[in-house]
Amino acid sequence: MMKKYLLLFCSVLMVSTLVSCDTSNFGNISQHIGTAMTVADATSKAARPISEEEEYYVGRAVAAKILGSYQLSTDAVLTRYVNLVGKTVALNSDKPFTHGGYHFAILETNEINAFAAPGGTIFITHGMIRTTASEDELAAVIAHEVAHIAKRDGISAIKSARWTQAVTLIGTTAAKNYTSGEVSQLVGLFEGSIDDIFKTLVVNGYSRSQEYAADEGALQTLAKCGYDPRALPSFLKRLEQRGRSSGGGIMQTHPGTADRIENISGKMPSTAQIHPRATEARMARFSGAVR
Repeated sequence: MMKKYLLLFCSVLMVSTLVSCDTSNFGNISQHIGTAMTVADATSKAARPISEEEEYYVGRAVAAKILGSYQLSTDAVLTRYVNLVGKTVALNSDKPFTHGGYHFAILETNEINAFAAPGGTIFITHGMIRTTASEDELAAVIAHEVAHIAKRDGISAIKSARWTQAVTLIGTTAAKNYTSGEVSQLVGLFEGSIDDIFKTLVVNGYSRSQEYAADEGALQTLAKCGYDPRALPSFLKRLEQRGRSSGGGIMQTHPGTADRIENISGKMPSTAQIHPRATEARMARFSGAVR
């Protein structure tokens, strides 16, 4: 599966690079620019950001790597419910649409965690879902992960030197067949990029500033959805009470929970009073799906 995404990614990367640097409309002018133009083209190709289509294929490969470490849940009822809540949250986020759309899946593990692969694939562990006490808290967890996607935090984990090298290699070999050495180099660069993101999601975690920004973005998204933004600090406090007894997961890959609670203290968005019947309806849905 990784090789499949490699081929797709390289094809998209090649097209994007050629389009971004097309000088055909300038006639013979480029012939008089010479070496200076060649250097400028190479620099612009290497410096351009990753497109949303490229991010989509990178994200699919990251998702495949995550599924190599975790088993996907077969609970159809819970999966449909999580997707219902997830898509409601995503549509009210700063980035309601991605190139491939948002997809939500459950990992069958007691570990308490959630992962946002670039492009819109979000995994939530069964342990995480069981730790939430309401639909509002579940929405808060999802809103936090959606914020990471909206801010492209996952894709930013790719080392800039690795991306520059990949784009430069594509640009310099677009007009000829790749040698076996160049193919091997591209495979290594692609797999290295996936590892960069995987290590950030599963091992090292995002930076403190990225986590704070995701929490703050989640508060605003929850308010737009009609969920109670106070569900986020409520859930974080429960995590804090658990300490590291949960066996890692979100306690390992995120900054200190107490720091996160302090950061969003006083930043609650103003919302209209939530009707008790709406709260009851959400709790009924939650209780029916989270068994």
